[in-house]
Amino acid sequence: MERVTGGGVQSALLLASVGGFLLYRLLGRLRAKAALQDAVVVITGASSGLGKECARVFHGAGARLVLCGRDAGRLQQVVEELITSTRDKKQQTHVPSTVIFDLSDTQLMDRVAEDILKCYGRVDVLINNAGISYRGNILDTQLSVQRDVMETNYFGPVALTQALLPSMVRQHTGHIVVISSVQGKIAIPYRSAYAASKHATQAYFDCLRAEVERYGIFVTVISPGYIRTNLSVNAVTGDGSKYGVVDTTTATGRDPKDVAQAVLKAVRHKSKDVVLAGPLPTAAIYLRTLWPALFFKLMSSRARKEHKPKNT
Repeated sequence: MERVTGGGVQSALLLASVGGFLLYRLLGRLRAKAALQDAVVVITGASSGLGKECARVFHGAGARLVLCGRDAGRLQQVVEELITSTRDKKQQTHVPSTVIFDLSDTQLMDRVAEDILKCYGRVDVLINNAGISYRGNILDTQLSVQRDVMETNYFGPVALTQALLPSMVRQHTGHIVVISSVQGKIAIPYRSAYAASKHATQAYFDCLRAEVERYGIFVTVISPGYIRTNLSVNAVTGDGSKYGVVDTTTATGRDPKDVAQAVLKAVRHKSKDVVLAGPLPTAAIYLRTLWPALFFKLMSSRARKEHKPKNT
C-alpha cells in the first residue's frame, strides 16, 4: 500500500486550491459574459466615435441595443453595419432599435424615456456617452457657451438618467454608466467649460452610486484620456463656433475600439470608477490631491506657454 507523506498531502491540497480558484475565475467570466446576452443596453451618442464602438462591442455580446442620437440617417447606418458585421457569426444578436433626440433638450427627457422603454419594456444598462468638448480662453468665452456645454455634458445625462431611474428601481436591477473624462478629476487651462461639466458629472454620479446601491443598481464612471475621435473637431470655442481642428493629443490618443472594450469589461465586472489614461495624466490626478501647490504651479506654467488654445 502506497504511503502518502505530509509533503504529498500539502501538494495535493495546494493543487486542489489552485484548481478551485481557476475554476471559480472561469465560471465568473462565463457568468459575466452570459449576463449581457439579451440585456437591454441604451447608448447615447451612438452614431459615431466611442458611442459607435460601444454599440459594436455590446451588439457582439448579444445585447438588445437602443441606439440614441440626433441624426436618424447616421444611426440607421450604424444599425445596418452592426447587422452585417455579425451576420455570419454564431453569437445570437438582435437588430438594434433607435430613438432620435437632442440630449441638450432636457425638457423632453420624460418623453424620451417613454420611447426608450417602449422598445423592449425595460433598460438594463444605460451608457451616457454623448457629449461635446470646448476650447477657449475664459476671458473670451461667452456665458451662453458655458451653459450650452453644461446642458449637453451634465444636465442632459442627468435628466435622461433620472427619467429612466424609476424603471430600474421597480425592477430592482440596472447599471448606469457615464463616460466622463480625466478632466473630470483634474482641470487644465483652456478647457474650463468642458472640465467644469465633467467635474459636475463625476460628483453627481458618485452621489447616485451611493443612493441607489440599495436597489441593486450599479453606477460606473469611466474617465478616459484623449481618444482618437472627432471630439476636438466638433468642440465649441468661446464664441460658440466650431473649433474645427484635430488636436495632436487627440490624434495620438487611444483607439476608441480599445476604450469600448474597456467599457464592456467595466459593465461585466460592475466596476465603480475606471481611469483610462497614461502615466502622466494618472500621476497628475494623484498630484492634485497629494501636492496641490505643485499641480497648480504646473498648470500655470502650461497656461503661460499656450497663452491661447493651440493645436496641442
